[in-house]
Amino acid sequence: MNRNMRAVEITAFGGPEVLQLGERPVPQPGEGELLIRVAASGINRPDVLQRMGHYAPPPGTSDLPGLEVAGVVESGDAAAMAAAGIRVGDRVCALVAGGGYAQWCVAPVVQCLPVPEGFSDVEAASLPETFFTVWSNVFDRGRLQPGESLLVQGGTSGIGVTAVQLARALGATVIATAGSDAKCAACLELGAHHAINYKSQDFVVEAKRITGGKGVDVVLDMVAGDYVAREVECLAEDGRIVIIAVQGGVKGDFNAGLVLRRRLTITGSTLRPRPVAFKGAIARALREHVWPLLSEGAVRPVIHSTFEAARAADAHALMESNQHIGKIVLTW
Repeated sequence: MNRNMRAVEITAFGGPEVLQLGERPVPQPGEGELLIRVAASGINRPDVLQRMGHYAPPPGTSDLPGLEVAGVVESGDAAAMAAAGIRVGDRVCALVAGGGYAQWCVAPVVQCLPVPEGFSDVEAASLPETFFTVWSNVFDRGRLQPGESLLVQGGTSGIGVTAVQLARALGATVIATAGSDAKCAACLELGAHHAINYKSQDFVVEAKRITGGKGVDVVLDMVAGDYVAREVECLAEDGRIVIIAVQGGVKGDFNAGLVLRRRLTITGSTLRPRPVAFKGAIARALREHVWPLLSEGAVRPVIHSTFEAARAADAHALMESNQHIGKIVLTW
């Protein structure tokens, strides 16, 4: 029997007001997939870009926005679920390539993780996109090690609060930038060892001062543009810059001589188009290394606001205002 569901649709490319509650058929899980009855959907910056027409979903995926959900498993590929130890009725959170702003969502089984003990649906829905992204970029690509230093550009964003807490919990020295003294205080409260107000301080000068002139080992950069040249200046020998967004633009000059002399690495990635198997490997690493930290309370979700799904436009307007600290979540 075909069922319909409520879903937040992008009715045209444009401002937050183009997000409207509509009706869609409930999706059906295929091979290696399961169906989640969604309780909460996380909001992320790529959703805003998709709404504006700047970030098309990968071919074959839902045109609905939403990259992370939490809810209850309703049905799915029995063999894949058995192999993953997931049963109908389990509470899970999942990373998806689209379709998260809806009452039901299909997800690859290997991209699902159990809701950590004691977590609400809203807290669980805030986890997948930022934790998959931070693990893949800071720890896999950036190779951050205990005892090294990490500079997080934008420490109060969803990505930022995750990076600050994870790096601190796993033994790194964390320096975060933020755009106000209040946000800097929030970074310190989350576990950053140092916070730099980039509107009143030069993060290059401060990063060098904090590290005793050595420079930082890894930079997590969501800005790009002219930030890259400045980040090259404040990297230690064998330092790494990992670019995961280009809010400051796609072009910038930098001193290639420093890259040579200090043996620097400039890398980056986008997670959404990567294969299911790649994301499944991240999920396994998270379950082994990070989910225990969540259960113990060593790392915690930071929820700024929740909105009923019908108010998705208001949620996007808040994200674009940059006034939030932590995650914004829709509830169904």
